[in-house]
Amino acid sequence: MRAAPTILHLDMDAFFAAAEQASKPSLRGKPVVVGGLGPRGVVATASYEARRFGVHSAMPMGQARRLAPNAAYLVPRFSFYRSISEQVMELLGRLSPLVEPLSLDEAFVDLEAGGVADDSASARAAGERLRVNILATTGLTGSVGLAGSKMIAKIASEEAKPDGLVLIEPGTERELLAPRSVRILPGVGPATGEHLRRAGMTTVSDLAEAGEDELVRLLGRAHGASLYLMAQGYDDRPVVAERDAKSVSVEDTFDVDLHDRVRIRFEVERLAERCVGRLRASGHSGRTIVLKVRRFDFSTLTRSETLRGPTDDPSVVREAAGRLLEAVDTTGGVRLLGVGVSGLADYTQEDLFAQAGAGVGAEEAAASAPAPAPASASVEGAGGEAAETATVASAVAAVAPEAPEPVQRHWAPGHDVRHAVYGAGWVQGSGVGRVTVRFEEPGSEPGRVRTFAVDDPELEPGEALPLVGRG
Repeated sequence: MRAAPTILHLDMDAFFAAAEQASKPSLRGKPVVVGGLGPRGVVATASYEARRFGVHSAMPMGQARRLAPNAAYLVPRFSFYRSISEQVMELLGRLSPLVEPLSLDEAFVDLEAGGVADDSASARAAGERLRVNILATTGLTGSVGLAGSKMIAKIASEEAKPDGLVLIEPGTERELLAPRSVRILPGVGPATGEHLRRAGMTTVSDLAEAGEDELVRLLGRAHGASLYLMAQGYDDRPVVAERDAKSVSVEDTFDVDLHDRVRIRFEVERLAERCVGRLRASGHSGRTIVLKVRRFDFSTLTRSETLRGPTDDPSVVREAAGRLLEAVDTTGGVRLLGVGVSGLADYTQEDLFAQAGAGVGAEEAAASAPAPAPASASVEGAGGEAAETATVASAVAAVAPEAPEPVQRHWAPGHDVRHAVYGAGWVQGSGVGRVTVRFEEPGSEPGRVRTFAVDDPELEPGEALPLVGRG
């Protein structure tokens, strides 16, 4: 615990939804919900306008539509969000060498390690400068919490939302926490919270009064002792600049259970390609290939195969995932598939020799190495990326060479497009062979809506435009 509030927690405000509102002028001030749009989709982020209707993250999308039927429902654009996140993390890096990212939109910063703060006044000044710089750089707002520990700094940033700053002076932690729900403490989820409620503990002060022995009896040695310390406001966890990745994985939940074995194989190969894209982007290779299959009855099977050496070769990962699939019974249907790589190592030239030792031919390795997965491959559940469509189409061609390529293209709501005549826009919706596009850009007035055939040759997928720096 520190004597000065020099640990900063930043949390961008409704990040995905706010980014969509900033890039789409017609959606500003309106309810926006980002997530999977299928029957089994869930909400990733809801704008503050949508939250007034009771919509929140992790809510089933069907329930969100019932609560806010007139909201804009969009598919995530993770590559776009990642580009904004990189700008924010660069600003945090200017404050301190100790930055601990928790997600694309959230991070801890050790201001003391950066020499920018050593007391309350300097910490507040650094936090305010950060908020100004984030708005100027990205056009978005973030909330800042400052405290003497990570736990309290995170609580402070939650109190600061939206678009604010809250500083909690060291020494006031117990007074702050005492009347709060036990759920405010890290590690207390719904199950633990219910367990504590049954024991008569609903507030943090109840935990402190119960004592360490009672919490250990209820929750076990490690969890009980940790919770007792946190209930007294004690948290000495340091800000960790880098966390070693243990695995890289992707998965998709399907709107309708898959029964066709060939289709399931195609999806596994597509996921393998996306997984390798993430693996390469992180600068790693891995030895263990993991396949995850959730069947129609919600039973989940995990199968793995460990290679002789680390790889980031898409053909190696594809083939290993395919072998694992052969050992899984999918007769009743599959609702979720996932492919992952664990046993990670930093990518080195030695990996190529390891692949060769595992039986991968030099010609095959050379053919696959120059084809890195596109950035859009990291978007889970979007369902409309050209790279993924191409992967599936090539797999179909390998099985049935005479089959014609599909004519109809898929346009996901919220994704960027460009028209040869009307310029940049975004997909508002599509169906029955038509796609509706609103033509507008960040910084422009709300644009006009036009409708085209889904196969209109003048309409193509577009690139996300920067939120700041355009007229």
